[in-house]
Amino acid sequence: MRRAPLRCAGRYAARMSKPVRDSLELPERLLLGPGPSNVHARVRSAMSRPLLGHLDPAFLALLDECQDHLRTLFGTSNAFTLPLSATGSAGMEACLVNLLERGDRFVVGVNGVFGGRMADVAERAGAEVTKVEAEWGTPLDPGAMAEAIERVQPKVVAFVHAETSTGVRQDPAPIAEAARAAGALVVLDCVTSLAGLPVELDAWGIDAAYSGTQKCLSVPPGLSPVSFSERALDAVRARKTPVQSWYLDVGLLGGYFGGERVYHHTAPISSIYGLTEGLRVIAEEGLEARVARHAEAATALVDALSPLGFKPLVDAVHRLPMLTSMQLPDAVQERGEADVRRVLLQEHGIEVGGGLGALAGRIWRIGLMGENARLDRVEQLASALTSVLD
Repeated sequence: MRRAPLRCAGRYAARMSKPVRDSLELPERLLLGPGPSNVHARVRSAMSRPLLGHLDPAFLALLDECQDHLRTLFGTSNAFTLPLSATGSAGMEACLVNLLERGDRFVVGVNGVFGGRMADVAERAGAEVTKVEAEWGTPLDPGAMAEAIERVQPKVVAFVHAETSTGVRQDPAPIAEAARAAGALVVLDCVTSLAGLPVELDAWGIDAAYSGTQKCLSVPPGLSPVSFSERALDAVRARKTPVQSWYLDVGLLGGYFGGERVYHHTAPISSIYGLTEGLRVIAEEGLEARVARHAEAATALVDALSPLGFKPLVDAVHRLPMLTSMQLPDAVQERGEADVRRVLLQEHGIEVGGGLGALAGRIWRIGLMGENARLDRVEQLASALTSVLD
């Protein structure tokens, strides 16, 4: 008996007969928000190279180079320093779920969205969370952090080096010192600071840190550089219960990223090509020169936007160079800040970020990160804003 042809087969054939475009048609953007940032042409080229297997000796040699570069940027000799195959939020989760077990005491500094996010992750891991809060736009008070640490006697203390939601820079040394004096492990969020500010994990006494590739590294999002000290790894080995995340378990990850190369997951080959090339670009420029370039661009941004009525939210001594939070002038508020950002994007191809949480509608977050920390980018933004607001 002959079967009637399926009707859906005809519709599928009709769809497949339509011409397919040779390439994606996407607009060019100048990405001056809180991330991602524009990437170096060499990074894009590297990511188009032919694939290798994740256990190919040529790829493993590249991975070793990538890890060495990351140690330099993190200011550490930690053997467990690697590009986690996920975004910066997964790096945050990896640090916390490995070091915390249910019932552990946890002190976290909260002066913006991302300190609050660490508190949320810790609560989901079953930790007893104590928050030390500060007004958004100001740094954490090291004295208040030290008092909470002394009172709570936590297993882990965590805070943000560069708070992306506010543009505040935090001095890690005094908080880390208080935590280590109490015997606590120290976790630091370096998502926005890595490759734009000096990071010195070993000198500061940081036990675990994480970052993201899409900000000052000027590499597409998708990887999270992380680093764990031996002290932190010892704490993981001493756990009473398994790490709640199989994928983020550093004990399992170490089998692949260490010397044994035991299969854990298929590494994102092309992303690691791009990150390694981006790290080579940074090494060629030199970290000192790169940090100075970010500082120069940030100063120029404040000077260029001041005549238009923009004012920085954060005092200069605590202000991030790669992400400036600007209070909005009346001209922007009256027109509607979201509408002005829309015109900037659609008519000038420039993206800037709005405020989050308590600062929504009150500030813009303007990122001059990596490849975008340049004076001509500042001039381009100021010119476009002048045109929009006239």
